[in-house]
Amino acid sequence: TYAGNQAMQARVLAVANQKGGVGKTTTAINLAAALALADQSVLVVDLDPQANLTSGLGQKLDGRIEAGDLPAPLTVYDALTSDTQPVLEDYLLPTPIAGLSLVPADNSLAGAELVLVNLARRERRLRPLLEQARHQFDYVLIDTPPSLGLLTVNALIAAQAVLIPTTCEYYALEGLAALMATLRRVQATFNPHLAVAGVVLTMADRRTNLGQQVAADVRNVFGDVVFKTTIPRNIRLAEAPGHGLPVILYDVRSKGAEAYQALAMEFLSRTGRAAAATEGTTISG
Repeated sequence: TYAGNQAMQARVLAVANQKGGVGKTTTAINLAAALALADQSVLVVDLDPQANLTSGLGQKLDGRIEAGDLPAPLTVYDALTSDTQPVLEDYLLPTPIAGLSLVPADNSLAGAELVLVNLARRERRLRPLLEQARHQFDYVLIDTPPSLGLLTVNALIAAQAVLIPTTCEYYALEGLAALMATLRRVQATFNPHLAVAGVVLTMADRRTNLGQQVAADVRNVFGDVVFKTTIPRNIRLAEAPGHGLPVILYDVRSKGAEAYQALAMEFLSRTGRAAAATEGTTISG
C-alpha cells in the first residue's frame, strides 16, 4: 500500500523506444524490482503484445484454461476495450516481490490496435485505469511495444515522463533522434506535459571501442539526460526471465543485478520523494 504523503502522486513513466531489442522489458522488470526492494510501491503495466514482462514476473496467461470457479485474470486488453470504467484492483496480480504489482498482458493484446481504431477516445483508453494508481503507488512503469502504434500512444498520453533504454550500438543515435521527434509530436498533440525522465544505456560492453564511442556520442548529444549508470551485457539478465524472476532474485551478485540496483538509486535521486518528485527533463531540440 502507498505509505507516503497522500498529497504525493505516483510518478507514471512509459518505458519506450521505437527500436526493438534495446532492453525495454528487461529495464521495466528489473528497475521496478529494484525500486520495490528500496521500499517503493511500484506498479508495472504490460502493454507489449509479446507479454514478456508478464511472463518475466512469473505469470503466464496465454492458453490458460479456466478451472472451477477461478476465472482467467483480467488483462490490459480488457481494460483498453472495456465499455465501462475499469477498476484497477480487478487487474492487479502479485509478483515475486512484495510491493511490486502487475497489470498483465496476454496474446489477445496482439489484436488490440484493430479494435482500438474503432473506439471512442482510442488514444486515451489507458489513462483512466492508471489515474486510479496515483494514490496507491509511488511509481508506475509501462512497458511498451517497439513501434508507434495506438498502444504506445496510449502509454505516452497516460505517462508524465518517458524512460528511454537504448543500446550502445551503431544505430543508437539515429534511433534516439527519431524517438525524440516522435515524443515532440505526442507532446504537441496529446500530452503537453510529457517529459523525458532519462536515457539508459543498455547492453554496454566496455571492451569494444564501438560501444565506448557510441556511449560517448549519446552523452555528448543528450548530456545529463543520460543516466550515469550503464547496464552491461550479462548472461544472468538473459536467463532470469526464463525463471519468471527479476535478476535481483535470480542472482543478486550478478553484474546485471548490481547495475539495476545502482540505476534504481540514481533514478530515486532524480525523481524520488526526497527530491519532491522532480519533473523530468523537458523535451527540446
